[in-house]
Amino acid sequence: MNLARGFRRMLAALSLAGFAALMSGCTDRMIVLNPKGVVGRHQLDLIVITTILCLVVIVPVIVMAFVFAWRYRSRNGGKADYRPDWEHNSKLETVWWGIPIVIIAILAAITVRYSHLLEPSRPLESEAEPLVIQVTSLDYKWLFQYPEQGIATVNYVEFPAGVPVRFELTSDAPMNSFWIPQLGGQIYTMSGMAMKLNLMADEPGTYMGSGANFSGEDFAKMRFDARAVTEKEFDHWVEQIKATAPALTDQGYDELARPGAMGTQDYSSIPEGLFDRIVNKYAHGAGHSHGGAAQAETDTDPDLGNQHDMDDMAGMSGMEHHH
Repeated sequence: MNLARGFRRMLAALSLAGFAALMSGCTDRMIVLNPKGVVGRHQLDLIVITTILCLVVIVPVIVMAFVFAWRYRSRNGGKADYRPDWEHNSKLETVWWGIPIVIIAILAAITVRYSHLLEPSRPLESEAEPLVIQVTSLDYKWLFQYPEQGIATVNYVEFPAGVPVRFELTSDAPMNSFWIPQLGGQIYTMSGMAMKLNLMADEPGTYMGSGANFSGEDFAKMRFDARAVTEKEFDHWVEQIKATAPALTDQGYDELARPGAMGTQDYSSIPEGLFDRIVNKYAHGAGHSHGGAAQAETDTDPDLGNQHDMDDMAGMSGMEHHH
């Protein structure tokens, strides 16, 4: 009996030691708890507040589980009252119903506030004009287009610190999720849709970016560096790419979009309207867009528009037609 008890204690001690070792190895990787942007800070506040509110319930419940097991254990000379007919106590009922109701009400208010505050498409308050970066998730790489600068990069993105960045995101491959943990939460990239995500870095630095959604064989290689630099360094970087990098052509994009992992790449120019063509590629004649970033090709082609009108009239007798 003593041997079995000693073995169980040793196993518990080894389990705790192993858990502590695993956690110590993750301390430098818990980058979500080390935000470097205004959106990331708000999200950290939300994590801390909700965690504390949950602990208000979890900690007393865990403590009481051990206290009750110890106090009411079977033993000779026990001092606990034996009350087999007890079934109700108004004070206890008030506590274990009242506290959860108050916590849920607080969580509801916090959720409403932060849902509005952290809306991804909501522009960030800043005196600087936002930088537009168009993001396309491919198999298995990330394409970043800078429409205002006329350049593009693969598997890394660079932008000025202290300047809002408006990411416009789509996919030319299976759905993925764009995520820079220290700057803000993730948002999905989906074919036929153009999503928006506004982020801003507080200070220069290199932050980890990743695809956070399983998308196939090499999804784990869809990592990228998000480099925040000074505005002067950003301007110099743009000029350097324009002077040294090759141009991205339509044929070059088709080759880039083929499945396969690769390293980083720069392009000194991009085909006009490439991002919108990628979005509309899967729209089937009707623009699927979130936030109005892309329009349907039929909106600019009157002949196609008339054809769709006739199709709609022909199909109304049997079913309701939706674009």
